[in-house]
Amino acid sequence: MLANRFTLLTVSSILLLLCCYNPPQCDGARILAVYAFPGKSHYNMHSVLIKDLIQRGHQVTMVAAFTLKHLNLGQNYTEILIEPVYDFWSDVIPSFADNIFAFSNMGNLEYFKMMDIIAFGTTEHALNQTKIQALINEPNPKGKYDLLLCEQFYQEPFLALSRIYDVPVVTSGTLGFETRMSQMMGLIMPWSFVPHTFSPYSDRMSFTERLLNSFYSFTEDLIREYDYFPRMDKLVQKYFGHLNVTIPSTSLLERNISMALVNSYSPLSSPRPLLPGMVAVGGLHIHPPKKLPSEIQEFLDNAEEGAIFFSLGSNIKSTDMPYEKMRIFLDVFGAMKQRVIWKFENDSIPDLPKNILIRNWLPQSDILAHPRLKVFITHGGLFSTQEGVHYGVPMLGIPIYCDQHLNMRKAEMSGYAVKLHFPSITRETLKEALEKLLYIPYYRENVQRVSNIFRDRPMSASETAVYWIEYVIRHQGAPHIRSAGLDLNWFQFYLLDVIAFVTIVPILLIAAVVFVVRRLIFSLWRGNKIKQN
Repeated sequence: MLANRFTLLTVSSILLLLCCYNPPQCDGARILAVYAFPGKSHYNMHSVLIKDLIQRGHQVTMVAAFTLKHLNLGQNYTEILIEPVYDFWSDVIPSFADNIFAFSNMGNLEYFKMMDIIAFGTTEHALNQTKIQALINEPNPKGKYDLLLCEQFYQEPFLALSRIYDVPVVTSGTLGFETRMSQMMGLIMPWSFVPHTFSPYSDRMSFTERLLNSFYSFTEDLIREYDYFPRMDKLVQKYFGHLNVTIPSTSLLERNISMALVNSYSPLSSPRPLLPGMVAVGGLHIHPPKKLPSEIQEFLDNAEEGAIFFSLGSNIKSTDMPYEKMRIFLDVFGAMKQRVIWKFENDSIPDLPKNILIRNWLPQSDILAHPRLKVFITHGGLFSTQEGVHYGVPMLGIPIYCDQHLNMRKAEMSGYAVKLHFPSITRETLKEALEKLLYIPYYRENVQRVSNIFRDRPMSASETAVYWIEYVIRHQGAPHIRSAGLDLNWFQFYLLDVIAFVTIVPILLIAAVVFVVRRLIFSLWRGNKIKQN
């Protein structure tokens, strides 16, 4: 009886403590969010984050490349829309190829150039806007905002707003853990097992791969420090230089970021060293599945042999695919027992097999959640890969550019995807890859295992992101988590001065010893010669 009373008292005490406990609160903050890069898929992350912050009672003024008014965010949301949407692909594609599918043969140095073109075109287009000029030239900026929220995607001049409004910065990385975050956050990434963002390598690299990985990673840092940042400094001077505010160099602006919310989560990225200011929130954009449009629902429900979903994301259009490759997909799909849903940007395809449904827009996440879905054919974008893993669907990866190669290499090594090189696709290789994913249990078992790990986290991605944003606001930028590595010169950061010292000093010592020995030998020889004479 006494034991029962003690147990009841203990349980009652625990419940009382839980009821009384409140997580740290951050009263409604005023947040300036700058998401000026016109990448449609990036808004999968941005829109959820803004919506969650407003639901927490914060006021958000957002510089947006795409409107969020359809979300009905209420009076706490103010939008500064960049118009028109900047078509950066019209700058990029003519610089490298006639067709975006040819990008699958490009290398890291070409990707660096591609991002450079995107960076300056999109950034200046946004800074030129009258509404952005008003934001820059605000007559009474002090105390207007509590935080600058932005995307760290090659638009660094906007970080100057943090100096105008005197606020800390929380940035988001939609491409996951990027190589350039090493300098940005003050942490040396081991190039021996952390592959460059744009490389097709894994964390198990051969000697040649480690050599190339080190070259690409170090080259990118040098390009940024001595070419990219100085040119960005000119943009900062052009649009911010007239202000009575001290704006440091772009490199220093980037090093004063308080925290980075990274679109990644284990086990989709390989293990690596992290700092407290690098917070993984991969899957932030994934929502509970909604009801599908009746036509799609019926098409999938009646797919007795299962269904395949084919989408190359928002930037790569299937309509741009060379005809001979499109014909391969149609022939292979048409000969299969499974039904196929294909995101195809035209209303019709001549001689379309009856088992294929095409639409120019499709609710990707909701389709992947359907129990009849057996295979996801994807370009390997990070958002798509996360959705495929979340819903446990094996993937056929056809990476085209940048981080897509890295994402699909990781997926292939983890056993839940088959990767194909687009220029090398034939009817035989496509059919073989699809049959592997459809009929060999290994792939579905692995993706289910990885899905369980991806979902297993102490807080949801949304809760994690909001908590750390509010943490930075509560602690005035959280300078206690800032790495001292950010205060070092690049040659100190990479210990090049130490390497030079331990290399040059022994050489000098050896040279000195050789010199002394030679002098002694010469003196002895000369002494003997004098005696003989």
